[in-house]
Amino acid sequence: MTDQAVNEPAGEKRERKVKDREWRIERGVAIRAGFYIFGTHLFAGFVWLLFYLGEHAHK
Repeated sequence: MTDQAVNEPAGEKRERKVKDREWRIERGVAIRAGFYIFGTHLFAGFVWLLFYLGEHAHK
């Protein structure tokens, strides 16, 4: 067999798993932050639209 995982020492394999896990956590945080930022701007735009329409409403 030429599988690289078989020839890898246990310490390097463990270190690679930790790096993969850290990368997934960082990616998850970035995605979550993107959703929060997008959602906040969407909500702020909606509130701005309500004020704009309320200001220009015929009373």
